[in-house]
Amino acid sequence: MNLSAPFIGRPVATTLLTFGIALAGCLAFMKLPVSPLPQVDFPTILVQAQLPGASPETVASSLASPLERHLGQIADVTEMTSSSTLGQTRITLQFGLDRDIDGAARDVQAAINASFADLPTNLPTNPTYRKINPADAPILILTLTSKTKTRGEMYDHASNILQQRLSQLDGIGQVVVGGGALPGVRIELNPHALSKYGIGVEDVRAALASANANSPKGAIEDGVGHFQIYTNDQATRAAEYAPLVIAYRNGAPVLLADVADVLDSVEDVRNRGLSDGQPAVFVIIFRQPGANIIDTVDHVKAELPHLKAALPSDIEFSQTSDRSNTIRASLRDTEWTLAIAVLLVSLIVFLFLRDIRAAIIPSVAVPVSIIGTFGAMYLLNFSLNNLSLMALTIATGFVVDDAIVVQENIARHLDAGRGRIEAALVGAREVGFTVLSISISLIAVFIPILFMGGIVGRLFREFALTLSLAILVSLGLSLTATPMMCALFLRPRPGEVGQRRFDPFGRILHGYEQTLAGRCATASW
Repeated sequence: MNLSAPFIGRPVATTLLTFGIALAGCLAFMKLPVSPLPQVDFPTILVQAQLPGASPETVASSLASPLERHLGQIADVTEMTSSSTLGQTRITLQFGLDRDIDGAARDVQAAINASFADLPTNLPTNPTYRKINPADAPILILTLTSKTKTRGEMYDHASNILQQRLSQLDGIGQVVVGGGALPGVRIELNPHALSKYGIGVEDVRAALASANANSPKGAIEDGVGHFQIYTNDQATRAAEYAPLVIAYRNGAPVLLADVADVLDSVEDVRNRGLSDGQPAVFVIIFRQPGANIIDTVDHVKAELPHLKAALPSDIEFSQTSDRSNTIRASLRDTEWTLAIAVLLVSLIVFLFLRDIRAAIIPSVAVPVSIIGTFGAMYLLNFSLNNLSLMALTIATGFVVDDAIVVQENIARHLDAGRGRIEAALVGAREVGFTVLSISISLIAVFIPILFMGGIVGRLFREFALTLSLAILVSLGLSLTATPMMCALFLRPRPGEVGQRRFDPFGRILHGYEQTLAGRCATASW
């Protein structure tokens, strides 16, 4: 059975098939996501809970412990760590690599619901969770600085304008605003003044809550008209809080300013960002899993002029960190290495075959095999990264072997006096099974890597599969396009005498033949 016969007899269809493989690979290359390493999703979920004003010890005993007891009952939790700070706790759950992250999220939500009976009743909000990838670094960090705006005002603009707009862009997974907090009014109570007037802290809290309630004000009707009251009694500035009446003593009102210092500040004064020594607010951008980092960064940069126009003119906007720069440089070097490898393979083939027609065949088979592999990578949701491109660079030395084996056997029959079509049919039939055996043997070498477990196995699995795919594409081309091109391009090679006289490789071959003849004569004796 000759698998190559239909392709040798149909050169136009085989040429179109080869062009189709190359075109599919080129289109896939433009759509493949770009990343420094293969995408390895750690099934990790972060649970957060807040209890404002509580000490770390209280948070650990009242929040973290009940949550840990219920979260620890979830199946396939490989690691659980918690961190309790002033007023909040963070619990990180890492699951087995084969665990579905969506199923794990449902189990986490069920555990949180079951823990409500053990949690404090005065929690301002219920515990929350979100899926995270601890190995995923920010792709871009933007910095806001101003000589006139406060850090709270810059944070307000960043959270209301930048964060909302950037979250809508393609490829953006999360946008975090750091280095500051939202504007707020801080009331610093004076314990001596409270003791003097006999006012407790709870009295102050109740007075503030009742005076600053956002509630309907009603309406006034005089029998003829209806007048709705829209008076806003919510305070947003320190000057509006200072005259609030806290209590009455001896018939006189006690104002908030009498027992406390009321300041315009931010919600969290222990959060500070600096850029070149100046107060700054940072916008930290993360990508979606599997998104193309370079395309995502380009989308953000294209949106920057519109974002700058939406901000006040006295806020300076700059880029502090751009992860795509190192990725671009690394991938550029790897791509150049791949191109040079293909070029060197083609050049060495030409030097040894000593015929431009013969050198065309492997020079076409090698790049088409590499380009066609991009199409298979796209179907498997692989990415362009250092490991996958390194695999393709290594594959240039493998994929040329199949084409050379087929071509040399066809050339042998052509030199023996057969016609081009006959030589291609006979030569391809003779080595077809050999080429198949070589390719399977090469792929078998990577079977241990394919079944390797853990994080290392996940990282190198894409490397092994990419190299195996390149070998399979090369096998297909060696049985289809290579014999077809041999039937079209190959010509009988010159005689041995003239070849050895003017070709240094011919002289080397002649010397090698003499050593073999000498050894055979010795063995016969």
